[in-house]
Formats: sequence, structure tokens, C-alpha cells
Amino acid sequence: MTTTDTRRSAAPAIDFTATKAALWLSLTAFFALLVLYFVGVDQGATSVFGDNMYIHEFVHDARHLLGFPCH
Repeated sequence: MTTTDTRRSAAPAIDFTATKAALWLSLTAFFALLVLYFVGVDQGATSVFGDNMYIHEFVHDARHLLGFPCH
């Protein structure tokens, strides 16, 4: 029985500097708060984007699933 020597290339090193970590944390927190606004706060009448109900109706079922009242 023969064995084959298969060599895999090493994965590139990941940069875990504090600056890069702070940037990723800031972006993640911003997008999480943006999603939370659209799902939990945007009510149509108090919307930042006008008095339409398009966003509210689009995320209506998700609001109830997450426990946000809207009626």
C-alpha cells in the first residue's frame, strides 16, 4: 500500500488588530441597530422616511414574532 503526500497551502493569517476589531464591531452594531429600527420602531406615522406604511407592512410578521406590539 502506498501513501500519497498531499500538501495543503496554509490559510492566510487573520489580522486581529484592535483598530480592525473596533471597525467591525462598530459596523456590526450600526447594522444591528438599523435592522432593529426597521423591525421594531418604524411605525409609518412616526417613520423617518415619510408617512407611508410600506416598511411596517413588510416586517409586520417579524415584529410579532420578536414580540413588538404594533396594533
